[in-house]
Amino acid sequence: MASHPQPPAWVCDRLRDGLVIPAHPLALTASRRLDERRQRALTRYYHAAGAGGLAVGVHTTQFAIREPRHGLFAPVLQLAAETAADCDARSGRRTVRIAGVCGETAQALAEAALAREAGYHAALLSLAATREWPEEDVLRHCETVSREIPLFGFYLQPAVGGRILSQEFWRRFAGIPNVVGIKIAPFNRYQTLDVLRGVLESGRRGDIALYTGNDDHILLDLLTDHRLDAAREDPGLRMVGGLLGHWACGTRRAVEQWELCRSVRDGAPIPARLLTLAAQVTDANGALFDAAHQFAGCIAGIHEVLRRQRLLEGLWCLDPAETLSPGQSDALDRVASAYPHLSDDAFVEEYRDEWLR
Repeated sequence: MASHPQPPAWVCDRLRDGLVIPAHPLALTASRRLDERRQRALTRYYHAAGAGGLAVGVHTTQFAIREPRHGLFAPVLQLAAETAADCDARSGRRTVRIAGVCGETAQALAEAALAREAGYHAALLSLAATREWPEEDVLRHCETVSREIPLFGFYLQPAVGGRILSQEFWRRFAGIPNVVGIKIAPFNRYQTLDVLRGVLESGRRGDIALYTGNDDHILLDLLTDHRLDAAREDPGLRMVGGLLGHWACGTRRAVEQWELCRSVRDGAPIPARLLTLAAQVTDANGALFDAAHQFAGCIAGIHEVLRRQRLLEGLWCLDPAETLSPGQSDALDRVASAYPHLSDDAFVEEYRDEWLR
């Protein structure tokens, strides 16, 4: 294996061009065991909706899949890879597969090796386990994992387990030769700019695909041309796509929104309707991700939408205590009524039985 393995050229090309990448949920039975039929149905839904990639084994898939008592990390990765490959074969498309990798270095290396062997093209590297480490040690950890699989960086908001990382960290992280992308998800404008400036200063702006993970700012991230050195006529940095838990439901609508944002390029005026839509998406995300309770119900909120569409049988999580927060169901009712144009209900109703075959 090369010292810094690279993904196939088509993967890099597609990532840099921009993709809709939903973070894949976990389908469980009432006894909290893997529901393979519905898990495959979710993958088929995302593919049919037009998603160009999948992120599996990430926060939305539930980190507890790694616990020995569940033993679901390898089966869930394999199931998604097999189902996506089958969808690709039937459609003539190619799906970029990104695996969540977490833990301290030994665990992260083992997960990275498993993901590579399962056919994943890059690892979305969570740094939650390094919250107390000096940045120098975190960079050493990233460099070590990069020798097993290409990396997709991940700036995760502290409210759900992330840590603060400096602009200098992101400059040096971007210098790792097989970093192919970065998911920017601190839910914070200042920290988002730290990543952008770090990439700009690394000299690898043309190599690294920037993706929004800021579920509270999705469309505005996609619409903004970030010109961080206007005095030098800086050509700007763009987030070309998103890797988002929010896109685990309403995925077909998300693809449409992403395409609308892509149509606004090269300094063209942003239509007012897109700014209105951006605010509506953020409002809907507040209910979906349970912002009122510091995101405690974010996974259950996604499950509830998919349950109402009968793609999932229930909203069960591996942790029985992880469920909707008080008032969250009413909040979901409100945004569903207020913004029917954000929903995939009709699309799912038409094709659900085919995906559940």
